[in-house]
Amino acid sequence: MILLYGFPYSTNMERIQLALGHKELDAEYIAVPYGDRSKVREVSGQEMVPVIDHDGTIVYDSPAILDYLEEQFPALPLRPPGHGRRAEMSVFVDWFNRVWKVPPNAIEAELGKDDPDQAKIEAWQEEMRGYLQLFNNMLAGRDYLMGDFSVADCVAWPFLRYALIPPDQEDTYLFHAILVANMPLGDEHERLAKWIRKVAGHPMTPNIA
Repeated sequence: MILLYGFPYSTNMERIQLALGHKELDAEYIAVPYGDRSKVREVSGQEMVPVIDHDGTIVYDSPAILDYLEEQFPALPLRPPGHGRRAEMSVFVDWFNRVWKVPPNAIEAELGKDDPDQAKIEAWQEEMRGYLQLFNNMLAGRDYLMGDFSVADCVAWPFLRYALIPPDQEDTYLFHAILVANMPLGDEHERLAKWIRKVAGHPMTPNIA
């Protein structure tokens, strides 16, 4: 049995939902109030979400959870065979988490200040817009970021989807509004738009209404 603890509208939660859906694994969703993480602390000894409880094994941090699911449930793999291709995918995942995510997080932090530095914000905005063509180029001649549907798509789609799919009305996260505002898709991003729509049609477990 897999229990998945997380927030509604969480990008990191959606990473795990995509992986579970691809692997056809069932999971029970345990909603964590955004302002009260006592349940997460009780289960995992820390406050990061998402957290999974797999028959008593606790794993937190979305990249670590993705690795755990791949190790425990190798059927319907999310990583390619061969050391070379797996290393390339690890490089992409690490780049996305350590480099791509910096600008939107930095913009959110700067906007939280009493006197935001507009020049810094504009530089980060330009960086975000520039990455759109990189993703579009990655999709040349293939349906998914690194060939078949993989952990790369699970990691990137919950963030890049905001370039095309607006948040629900109940979704009030400033971070998501930043993603929407700073990833304008044009005709030159046709492959990226097609990929966003394609992954949006993949199963996500648990299916949270």
